[in-house]
Amino acid sequence: MSAEKSPEEMKSIFQKYAAKEGDPNQLSKEELKLLIQSEFPSLLKQASSTLDTLFKELDKNGDGEVSYEEFEAFFKKISK
Repeated sequence: MSAEKSPEEMKSIFQKYAAKEGDPNQLSKEELKLLIQSEFPSLLKQASSTLDTLFKELDKNGDGEVSYEEFEAFFKKISK
């Protein structure tokens, strides 16, 4: 899977998309969609999941946004 990037690369990717709107430390659903489509397009095909399902899985605290910690934990889990 292409999710095997260094922690520095992952942080940089997260920050690039999180800065597009709203809180620069959180990904909105729209920002997450852009990130996944651009950086990890095989993720949605592989998991055969929808963006909504993926967003719910990432948004552990249910606040409607994805923090870097939530994002990082998810990618660590799927890259094992």
